Amino acid sequence: MGILSFIGFTLLVAIYAWWKTRSTDEKSADGYYLGGRSLGAITIAGSLLLTNLSAEQIVGLNGQAFTEGILVMAWETLAAIAMIITAVWLLPKYMKVGITTIPEFIEKRFDENTKAILSVLFLIAFSIVLLPTILYSGSLAFSTMFDLPSLLGLSKSASISLCVWSIGLIGVVYAIFGGLKAVAVSDLINAIGLLIGGLLIPYFGLKLIGDGNMMNGINTLWTENQDKFNVTGGVTSSIPVGTIFTGMMIAQMYYWGTNQSILQRVFGAKSLKEGQKGMMLAAFVKFLIPIIVVLPGIIAWNVFNGELDSADQAYPELVRKVLPPALLGFFAAVLFGAVLSSFNSLLNSSATLFGFDLYKKFFKPDANELQTVKAGKLFGLIVALISMSIAPFIANAPEGLFSYIQQALGSLSVPILAVVIIGILTKTVPAIGAKIVLIAGVLMYLISLLILGPYFTNEALAEASINGITDTSQLAVIKAEAYPHFLHIMGILFVINVAIMLVVGALKPKKDIYTPVTTEVIDTTPWKYALITGGIITALVVSTYLIF
Repeated sequence: MGILSFIGFTLLVAIYAWWKTRSTDEKSADGYYLGGRSLGAITIAGSLLLTNLSAEQIVGLNGQAFTEGILVMAWETLAAIAMIITAVWLLPKYMKVGITTIPEFIEKRFDENTKAILSVLFLIAFSIVLLPTILYSGSLAFSTMFDLPSLLGLSKSASISLCVWSIGLIGVVYAIFGGLKAVAVSDLINAIGLLIGGLLIPYFGLKLIGDGNMMNGINTLWTENQDKFNVTGGVTSSIPVGTIFTGMMIAQMYYWGTNQSILQRVFGAKSLKEGQKGMMLAAFVKFLIPIIVVLPGIIAWNVFNGELDSADQAYPELVRKVLPPALLGFFAAVLFGAVLSSFNSLLNSSATLFGFDLYKKFFKPDANELQTVKAGKLFGLIVALISMSIAPFIANAPEGLFSYIQQALGSLSVPILAVVIIGILTKTVPAIGAKIVLIAGVLMYLISLLILGPYFTNEALAEASINGITDTSQLAVIKAEAYPHFLHIMGILFVINVAIMLVVGALKPKKDIYTPVTTEVIDTTPWKYALITGGIITALVVSTYLIF
């Protein structure tokens, strides 16, 4: 029954997406990359949420909540604030000049070589970090929910590899041959399904804990797991409380304010007003998302008494335990759609970046639109194959799936955000300043994460051993205090990167000042209620922290 409902819902989404996009001209760049600049606010909001809310988010964050509790909701609630800042401040600056990619904006502000470096960094992040983790987390979820190792007589690793390649190949067909509009339309249906299905998990989970009564389940969960409902993380947690004011907001602003795969959905808006509305609507839903991506992890802790082989198994194991077979198939189909959405979005963005920003510059400067789109599709296929090859090895990540993603992306998010922000706020910082930061910023972070961090940690643990300290909790504190948390490092390096660019700008100011030219392709009139709507959502986020 579960398999049948899975296949039925998946086919329904595919047929609907084809029907809605059959008239879009996918041979033109605007048609393929931006859905013909025809997306409305609701479609944009659904696509934004599904691009972000995939299996790596649901599985990874619930895995962290399983061990650490509600404090990990910071990744979701603070994202709403970053989305508001993007909608109110950054989006008008981007859309008024009619750009297709963030690197295109960097080219206008600095030069085409700076754009090329930025595009390469994005493509590295997509192919080596984001796409493999999306495939792995989705495969882990399906393998666990349907118990594929037993069903197919395979080992866990073989089952995950089979899922990786199956999801990846289906995603290639969607993204490379369908373009952005096919992705965005299917996203909207899956977003609705994911919200409904996602809410069913805590509902049935709380009923299980409360012996059939959801309110009893809430009371039991609250009274028996008080330590899980504290938003102020200690020094040994994944989010020490101070990091909320340093690297956490930098990571959020990078993701929602400069990430090509996210902003491409908004750049496809029929107007600036629709883009802002879509992002605001997504921000409001994002504020509510912890019910789906955090609460089930705490429920799983209670249901399984904290005993699972891996924290990342918490969500799929809970789903398998609490959902009836027919609903299990439906939810698996929705989760499958979410995985495809994130995978498709990144592939589509990879094709866009390569076609627009690299192919026409380094390979065929006189390429027409059709040739550019074809080159982008071929490159997207190569990126997909690379990511499918890497994905099965993500299982070896030592600190959990979600932490791995955030740490790996830190190397790119800090310098990229610094370059975009300084590019917007100043007029005299030259291209050489941006190039230095894009290269040196990545190297500084990698040296900190891979060399300095392990060195100081090993030194501290060696000293603890000499002093005869063997208590696990003491050693955890010593390890955490030996070197700043990676989010603090991101905050420190962001300040350093900004300082480098400002110093270069003072010593060697740019002579040809960049003057933005407003596009006539779409209506760039801002939404008059953007500020007040953003203020209300921000107040809701702050109140949540005060409650807990």
